[in-house]
Amino acid sequence: MSILRSSLIMASGTVMSRFLGILRAILIAATIGVTTNAADAFGVANQLPNNVYAIIVGGVLNAVLVPQIVRARTHLDGGNAYIDRLLTIAIVTFGSITVLTTVSAPLLVSLYTSDWEADQLALATAFAYWCLPQLFFYGLYSLLGEVLNAKSKFGPYMWAPVLNNIVAIIGMGAFVWQFGFDPTGQQSVADWTQQQISWLAGSATLGVASQALILLVFWKKMGLTFKFNFSWRGVGLGPAMKAASWTLGMLIVTQIGGIVQTAVASSSIQGRDQLVDSNVAIASVAAMSIAWLIFMLPHSVATVSIATAYFTRMSEHAMDKNFDELKKDLVEGLRTIAMISVLATTALIVLAYPVSRVFVGELPGAVALGNVVIAMVVGLLPFSFVFMIQRAFYALEDTRTPFIFTFVQVLVNITGSVLVWLYVEDIWLVVGLSLVTSASILIQSGLSFALFRRKYGALGEGGLAIATTKFIGAALLAGGAGYWMLQAMGGTVAGAFPIDSVLSSVVSCVTIGLVISLVYILVLKLLRVKEVDILLAPVVRLLRR
Repeated sequence: MSILRSSLIMASGTVMSRFLGILRAILIAATIGVTTNAADAFGVANQLPNNVYAIIVGGVLNAVLVPQIVRARTHLDGGNAYIDRLLTIAIVTFGSITVLTTVSAPLLVSLYTSDWEADQLALATAFAYWCLPQLFFYGLYSLLGEVLNAKSKFGPYMWAPVLNNIVAIIGMGAFVWQFGFDPTGQQSVADWTQQQISWLAGSATLGVASQALILLVFWKKMGLTFKFNFSWRGVGLGPAMKAASWTLGMLIVTQIGGIVQTAVASSSIQGRDQLVDSNVAIASVAAMSIAWLIFMLPHSVATVSIATAYFTRMSEHAMDKNFDELKKDLVEGLRTIAMISVLATTALIVLAYPVSRVFVGELPGAVALGNVVIAMVVGLLPFSFVFMIQRAFYALEDTRTPFIFTFVQVLVNITGSVLVWLYVEDIWLVVGLSLVTSASILIQSGLSFALFRRKYGALGEGGLAIATTKFIGAALLAGGAGYWMLQAMGGTVAGAFPIDSVLSSVVSCVTIGLVISLVYILVLKLLRVKEVDILLAPVVRLLRR
């Protein structure tokens, strides 16, 4: 299966999943708001399993599983015994950690918040008891999916989250049917009932469970079986654990930075109590989560799909000591990622307020969210570069170097977050945090290229730099055309069509986004950028048919 076809299969699943994820986020925002105390409480609790999972095993699985499973194919049984042992270890580990973290919910909530009142901490903790079991199913999903990826079956891993969102949306619909909407936080956090808490958080956890368990169906279709196997010695797990150690360290460092940033962001809610101007809203944890969802849409659709497809092939090249082909795949992936990321960055900056208006019912909240989106997407291109080059290091079974450039990024991020906390007003706090993150990722990206060049030789960055310059030039022209059209439609002042309602915002985003995309592609065609032809090839073939 070609890289393009594999990437398109994964991207199609991601597009559907992200589309449903956006609908889910819109429904949550309409139900409990974005700049409300209840939204922040749920935001912290629902993010906890992701954070704990990332600290313990998340990136470890991504870093070591595919290369090790590719190697295990050479075993007489095709690697089946190795996979059985891995899955047994994972189930035991995930189950034990899930129980421990769920019991520790009050401590974890306190760790990720700052200056919250007792009632809000109690609500977040109640949500966390329901959300933390997601940790087990996130781990199971990753392991089952990475085994499929290592066997070049990419579709199920990317399509499974669609079921997650469908289940969660149904659960949210049931919540609204019973309890109604409260986007401005009229209900006090102290008045939330156990039934409300269980419906909101329980449906989220049920969605994650369904996402993991559906992969067992695809295992069965592929003829894969699983038997518990507790014979963990002498089966080649040592290299995986050694590679995992640096990745585990990297993830712990990353989450320390995340804890600092989330705690600083959560402190901004204190400004709501002193807020007099009703035309101003203060973004906090929930707004940062929504902005991250928007940020991750192009990254998940393009970067993750492309990088995942290349990762398996780079791992095979690394196993064969074919480093020239590995570098060639890396540069090809980086150029394609750059083309899409630059376009997405431009579109999201121009359309930040209309996009945010889709999620937020009132203009002040949309403006607050839009400012965070702009600050965050500035770092999209370097973030995507880092993601891709990390996969190259992982394919080479080098997890030490990613630890180094990630440690530097986290150090810069923590320092910047503390400075923002000390010197920036509450209304701009989360925007400042997002800008700090973007700057730290830019530094991380530059360092990752320098370290790769130092350890493994030149990549041919000249061609990548020239291509990226062309992408940015085309994006400036496309962004200018999009901004002109936005202003022609009324701009982003109160009552203007692009932000007047959810429907008008969607129409504006689609219309202006289409103009930006067409101008961008046209300019790149004139500049004879080969990635455009590769990307458009499936569309051309479809039209010819």
